[in-house]
Amino acid sequence: MLRRLLAPLMLFLLFAAVTGGVWWNALAHALDRLEERGRADLALSGDRLIGQLQRYREMTVLIAGHPQIRQLAERPDSDPVQAHLVLQKAADITGSDELVVVGVAGQVLASSDDAARAGRDLSDAPSVRRALQGALGFHHEVEPGTGRRLFVYAAPVFSDDGPVLGAVVARIDTEAVEVVWRGEPMIVFFSDRQGTVFVSNRDELILVDLVRRDGGRNYLGQDARRLGGHEIWVLNGGPYLPRRALHLTRPLPVIGMTGEALVDIAPAERQAILQSMLAAAAFVVVGAALYALWERRRALATRLAAEAEANARLETRVAERTRELSQANELLRRTQAELVQAGKLSALGQMSAGISHELNQPLMAIQSYAENAAQFLQRGEPGRAADNLSRIADLARRMGRIIRNLRTFARQESDGMGDVDLVAVVQAALELVEPRLSRAAITVDWSVPDAPVMVRGGEVRLQQVVVNLLSNAADAIGQGGRIGIAFDRHGTRVSLRIRDTGPGIREPERIFDPFYSTKEVGASEGMGLGLSISYSIVKSFGGSISARNPAEGGAEFTVELDAAQGARAA
Repeated sequence: MLRRLLAPLMLFLLFAAVTGGVWWNALAHALDRLEERGRADLALSGDRLIGQLQRYREMTVLIAGHPQIRQLAERPDSDPVQAHLVLQKAADITGSDELVVVGVAGQVLASSDDAARAGRDLSDAPSVRRALQGALGFHHEVEPGTGRRLFVYAAPVFSDDGPVLGAVVARIDTEAVEVVWRGEPMIVFFSDRQGTVFVSNRDELILVDLVRRDGGRNYLGQDARRLGGHEIWVLNGGPYLPRRALHLTRPLPVIGMTGEALVDIAPAERQAILQSMLAAAAFVVVGAALYALWERRRALATRLAAEAEANARLETRVAERTRELSQANELLRRTQAELVQAGKLSALGQMSAGISHELNQPLMAIQSYAENAAQFLQRGEPGRAADNLSRIADLARRMGRIIRNLRTFARQESDGMGDVDLVAVVQAALELVEPRLSRAAITVDWSVPDAPVMVRGGEVRLQQVVVNLLSNAADAIGQGGRIGIAFDRHGTRVSLRIRDTGPGIREPERIFDPFYSTKEVGASEGMGLGLSISYSIVKSFGGSISARNPAEGGAEFTVELDAAQGARAA
């Protein structure tokens, strides 16, 4: 039970690890892409702001060198009308909020604004003080009373001799700068060194002090966190600001500010969640498949164990049956060998009378020739005696050949297959059955081949097959018939055909069945095993034996064997 509970627990932990890993990896990659695009957009916004302010800077420097402006600065008591017209025209062209000329003491000498009062003291302005020192002054401020945000440039007005006569001050309303950025998707703002947002494309961030905090948070609810090397701000600034945003910064020392951007990470989070959900779904599918496979494997293991046990019992029974079958096959092999030998002895018994006659006649002739040879020697006729002795030698050789064939036929062959001369086998078989054929006046039609016909088989067993076929043919013919013997060659096979002129075969399909016989009861001592034994012998050589009734009458048996290797090449 513990193992079965442990597997789902491990699977759940792996599921959580994989899903969390996919979410984290997807979010990190998405944030990397967001930061890359955000930094490019922030750099573009910073360059655009600097470019817009650069126009006012150059305009201020140019106006400071205008003759009417220099004349007014040299003679502060002169009529400022011409200078006012120059400033007003420049303000209209550039969109400046106000252009003024101040004297060396910082008092206003002329303004582009008709409502401006001459004599205002601007000596306290940082940019004016710097300009009166001979350098270009720049600062930003919030106008008291109106709350307007202004960028201020101050360029010195030099005399021909070199001393500073005064300054030209350009005041630019930030609205003229921000109007171009309104509606952009990315939130961009520029904060000063005190951490106050001075320029932004979102009204919610204008003049927000990002440094001042209450209880660890500023009034936007901004809280900075680190996520995968990125700074993430959690905001509570209203419906137009993202809840979680990627915070990016870029220093702008030219204007003394820091460019900042907030990139909404909600799309990245949604993408990470979607990928983690897809990974979870894939994991569930794979996990379900693996669990199903595991259950199937467990069931299969149980079944295989049962089958293995059943196989073990079956193998034990098979081993016992195999042992019994081997014993039965050995008994059958011995019985078959005994039947083959019994068939031989039965054939020898049937041939004994004729063989006895064949041996008795030469013996009587030998006796007669021997007696005659002795008389011829007594009479002094050695020539005639030698002739009788020569006949005695021929008869002895004939008897020896008959006895040798009998001994060969009767012995129990133990050798395997080899190359056998089929012509010699047929000749030996004819010598064994020749007495029986002679008594029945049966004629054998056979043209002895000029060369040996070599086949694969056993000499003694092939001789037994041929003797059995010739004996059956003699029994079927009776008196005065004919037996034909012929050889055929078909590729790597050799055929021996034995044909008789008897009545034919009643059931050719059963002729090789054991104990089947077509002979009349009492006509023979056979048991119907001769052809069955011959069939087994030929099959053991890899050959075949068949029987048929030719259209011309009689019966024909065909023994087909493999030709010897040398005979095939020939």
